[in-house]
Amino acid sequence: MTFCYYNMIKNRYIKLLLILTAVSAIGFSCGVMHPYERPDISILHQYRDRPNQDTQSVAHISWKEFFTDTLLQQLIQTGIHNNLDLKVALARVEQARAYYLQSKAAFFPSFDAQLGASIAKLSEAQGFGIRTSATQYQLGVSTVWEADIWGKIASNKRASEAAVLQSEAGVRAVQTKLVAQIANYYYLLMALDKQLDITKQTVYNWDTTVTTMRALKEAAVVTEAAVVQSLAQRYAAAVMIPDLKQAIKETENALSILLGHSPGLIRRSKIELQRPIDYLSVGVPTQLLANRPDVQQAEQNYRYYFEMTNVAHAYFYPTFSITGSAGLNSLSFEELFKPASLVASIGAGIVQPIFNRRQNKTRLKVAQAQQEEAYYGLQNTLLIAGSEVSNYLSLHSMASEKIAIRAHQMEALLHSVEYTQELLRYGFANYNEIITARQSLLQAELGNVNDQLQQLQSVVNLYRALGGGWR
Repeated sequence: MTFCYYNMIKNRYIKLLLILTAVSAIGFSCGVMHPYERPDISILHQYRDRPNQDTQSVAHISWKEFFTDTLLQQLIQTGIHNNLDLKVALARVEQARAYYLQSKAAFFPSFDAQLGASIAKLSEAQGFGIRTSATQYQLGVSTVWEADIWGKIASNKRASEAAVLQSEAGVRAVQTKLVAQIANYYYLLMALDKQLDITKQTVYNWDTTVTTMRALKEAAVVTEAAVVQSLAQRYAAAVMIPDLKQAIKETENALSILLGHSPGLIRRSKIELQRPIDYLSVGVPTQLLANRPDVQQAEQNYRYYFEMTNVAHAYFYPTFSITGSAGLNSLSFEELFKPASLVASIGAGIVQPIFNRRQNKTRLKVAQAQQEEAYYGLQNTLLIAGSEVSNYLSLHSMASEKIAIRAHQMEALLHSVEYTQELLRYGFANYNEIITARQSLLQAELGNVNDQLQQLQSVVNLYRALGGGWR
């Protein structure tokens, strides 16, 4: 008898599966879900004032190859290993992966085990005058499985996959920013060092000039006013030294935060030993999709909401599910494990939403609006990316021009200082001319350092704008 009972359940279960399979085939043929297609990126044509002639981009170069200074390489490696923002981004990846694994598990049925006992007080009517209390023991398992007829679960899985890819792109975005920040601070430190050396040398030169002025006053060539003016200029240069030292310490502290350790001295080279890249291959604008992590993030964000729109569509269609349970049930613990206590059930159901207070319509409208928002966000990210590349290309070119012009200016000012000092000794020039010449030379030397820094940082920023630094 028991064998016939199980056989009957088995035959019904097979028939039910066949019916669901047929319904599934019909459902898939309806094409409820829309396959993902990469959005239009035709807004990217070319970089400003730069024809699309490059087939390669420096973004493909590893940061270890791009930055040849070994001290800088060590700092970048330390930052990648210790930076807290990067660790936060990695933690977000783990969160996204956990949700992705959960979305994959949604294809499988859920299983629950149950063990329990209950005592009930019955009225005489409920117990039919036979018993007034009942104790029930239960042991069993139950399962529920939802058939993904319309692709809702699959779309959820793809959305979770997009979230994982977006978080992984986020890690790359943090790293490209980190690499650029470390390199920029490193170059800034060297520039400040150079400006400090120039200022100290200027103070020393002013000491020499003050001594010369005093000697010329003794010879009645200049007045006391010339001595006092040159001494004032000496102090004007000296007062810049504490500010430069403070700027150096603050920059070291900021760089230390990026490196993930307490503020301290940063070992570095000299700015005059750095050799900037003369020509930077930028590739074609469409390569930004493959290189820039923030563009990748924006695309995966669009893909996520695209799939969530699919999910919202699926809520308008019926839900097919199968439930089953099996176990033991008895009024006495001694009888619980006997064949007569065996219970089992299997069922299938279809739920079609009819009226649920506009929840499905709202879900769809919101999903579509979010998808549209993500699309415009991607377009905006691409525009910003192209603009940044154009800006840093221009900045690199202008910095090179300024360095060439500044070299001629400094050469002329050096001669001016030398000639003015010589003329002053013989009374053919006044002290205002030597003061003006030295002031101009100091500003030109400091400006030359800024030009070099601008050139170096424009290379770094262009490398980041093209998507370099995460490889």
